[in-house]
Amino acid sequence: MDIFKKCFDYEAAKKAREGGYYPYFHELTSRQDIVVNMEGHEKIMIGSNNYLGLTSHPEVIEASKKAVEQYGTGVSGSRFLNGTLSMHKELERELAEFLNKEDCTIFSTGFQTNLGIISAIAGRNDIIFSDKENHASIYDGCRLSYAQMVRYNHADMEDLERLLAKADPNKGKLIVTDGVFSMGGDIANLPEICRLARKYGARVMVDDAHGFGVLGPRGRGTAEHFGLEDEVDIIMGTFSKSLASLGGYVVASRDVVDYIRHNSRPYIFCAAIPPANTAAALAALNIIKREPERIKALHDISNYVRKGLRERGLKIRESETPIIPIYTYTPIRTMVACNVLFENGVYVNPVIPPATPQNECLIRTSYTATHTKELMDKAMDIIAKVLHELPDFEEDQ
Repeated sequence: MDIFKKCFDYEAAKKAREGGYYPYFHELTSRQDIVVNMEGHEKIMIGSNNYLGLTSHPEVIEASKKAVEQYGTGVSGSRFLNGTLSMHKELERELAEFLNKEDCTIFSTGFQTNLGIISAIAGRNDIIFSDKENHASIYDGCRLSYAQMVRYNHADMEDLERLLAKADPNKGKLIVTDGVFSMGGDIANLPEICRLARKYGARVMVDDAHGFGVLGPRGRGTAEHFGLEDEVDIIMGTFSKSLASLGGYVVASRDVVDYIRHNSRPYIFCAAIPPANTAAALAALNIIKREPERIKALHDISNYVRKGLRERGLKIRESETPIIPIYTYTPIRTMVACNVLFENGVYVNPVIPPATPQNECLIRTSYTATHTKELMDKAMDIIAKVLHELPDFEEDQ
């Protein structure tokens, strides 16, 4: 059989294009900001992860430019060999200090960070306990590790304890959870996860991609939010959200980070993060330290929108974060809604199976510290009008 048969038989994207409801790959022709230019028209951007509004900050842009002038456009090698810059080490020291951990190392992407940590730390004689709504990179990291992966029901601490209690006590155990779940916007029950880890001899890893710069008085993330920085063993995060760049990091004890540096295949066999990205992340981190009021502004605008969507009669998935999903229920209705909103000047993201159950589809909206109430009122009025007028559609079974 031709290995490409699956490609020739793939119909989902073709049907969406032919039906006029394909919602992906819109072209951005401006900076990522609260209003962007896409395909020749201005759109209110409430679909990005630019939580603190730093992607267009002059200091971040200038730092990136200067790094290219000093170091060039790339490093032409892995961190393990010729690709370590002095700036890489500086960023690692700053992140470790900011997050109150002994050591840090950085990866070229956030996805690669989870692959690299989990596949290095866990092995065939270990068990990984993973929330069912964890990010895809966690799932792939578990597969790459060859450890036994045990999934517990989303945010169900009774289910997690049941699985921990029946696990082989002679195997190493790692509980992995998103800090803020990327689609629903809800926060992990970290206090209970840490309690269960202590009780059953497990270690805890938090993916804080959507928690860093969002939770905690100073934006240190989920562990700071709960006052559990000393109880979480490994924290990973990305540069592509609050840190306005591209890449990822892991912070942990010195021994754990050093082990990852010397044993992680996705770390050893990948070119290092380019100078411009490193400098941008470092500049963004300095702004976060200097301006913690951005975190308050982010929550203020998110709460304003949450209240406004409810007042406009829209059903939202409840959260305490800048991720506010709005129920659209079925896949085609969701994709059509996103396209109609796009045509009316608002960019949002569709969340459809397998990211949600079949009849619990969402449009994922997310907010930025620099959004204004006036702009959000305009966006919410458009969303309410489009969704209230949107008909039901016959769905493929």
